[in-house]
Amino acid sequence: MNYTEEEVLQFVQEEDVKFIRLAFCDIYGKPKNVSIMPDELRRAFSSGIAIDASAIPGFGTGIHSDLFLHPDPDTLSVLPWRPEHGRVIRMFCSVSYPDGTPYENDTRTLLKRTVKKAADAGFTFFFGPEMEFYLFELDENGNRTRKTYDQASYMDIAPDDKGENVRREICLTLEKMGIFPESSHHEEGPGQNEIDFRYSDALSSADNAVTFMTVVKTVAARNGLYADFSPKPLPDLPGNGMHINLSVRGADGSFPQEAMMAGIMDKIRDITLFLNPSVESYKRLGGRKAPGYISWSRENRSQLIRVPAASGEYARAELRSPDPGTNPYLAYTLLIEAALYGITGRLSLPPEAELDFQTASGDQLRAYNRLPASREEAASFALSSSFVASCLPARLIDSFASAQH
Repeated sequence: MNYTEEEVLQFVQEEDVKFIRLAFCDIYGKPKNVSIMPDELRRAFSSGIAIDASAIPGFGTGIHSDLFLHPDPDTLSVLPWRPEHGRVIRMFCSVSYPDGTPYENDTRTLLKRTVKKAADAGFTFFFGPEMEFYLFELDENGNRTRKTYDQASYMDIAPDDKGENVRREICLTLEKMGIFPESSHHEEGPGQNEIDFRYSDALSSADNAVTFMTVVKTVAARNGLYADFSPKPLPDLPGNGMHINLSVRGADGSFPQEAMMAGIMDKIRDITLFLNPSVESYKRLGGRKAPGYISWSRENRSQLIRVPAASGEYARAELRSPDPGTNPYLAYTLLIEAALYGITGRLSLPPEAELDFQTASGDQLRAYNRLPASREEAASFALSSSFVASCLPARLIDSFASAQH
């Protein structure tokens, strides 16, 4: 929204703001926040607000536990579900050490650095995620059940699709926060939904993805439901994907999409741990249109990368392996780095895979490399990758690899 610090201070005073949430994510992408009162906001801008990093997974130890949050005024957003009187606003933050040095495991800062690296090389990247989630009913004590909200299937309509009004409320809430959905519909699984939003720059898109999940869970709870973004909520039904649409534009007006795709395909096994971070992630991959092999094709949804029918500035690639458990800041960081590797190295795409991987024969499949089949295998690729080591701090990689997800 392009606010300055002084404009935020003025907004707080004029718009009856009583609480300011300083938001950030741990290394796994889980949203965190601390609330401050308006009188503390000027201090937050000037010197930051201290947090106990030792209590945040992947952030710190008991020996070095103090970190500071620095709000980004450009990310000011009113939380529409909070009261009109005594409003609550939220700003995303960067994280630093007490001396002001940026904290190396702050994934939002990592993405900002990578975006600048790309810009310095003459390239701008755009992202648009498609996020799937299930809606489950709650029991009389407010606990989640395994009973899906409806029994509808792909693109069904009401009354079979009971999630229609919930999706409508989610979309309207997002619009109030400056996030504009493009479409929404019922997905294949019973109680499964998808909402897609517009392309934007990498940092805004990652911020929006974090906000989106918070809004969905909040609206679901207000409707007596539980929103589940896990990659495989029900064993015999479709999993939840986070398909990432991405494109690149050169400063010279070029669109080096094929080299971008080639770089991502070259490094996909190295970075899969961060795109699919849980044990459950690997129960989704390889089944029900979730890719299990490294391939690309035009329009074919069984591939790792699908190229929708479009050209020029509308050309994009759809990466279909990630799931909503990914930290979008990390995901975008690694995808930009892999894309730059492909572009600067002038990599070429392998031949297009014109087959359905769900029905292909064993002989056909042997021509393609597999994605990691387990979290352990994905961690092994990440730990041995010089590419990942060049992109991420060593402690972050180790924390990810050893986490029990």
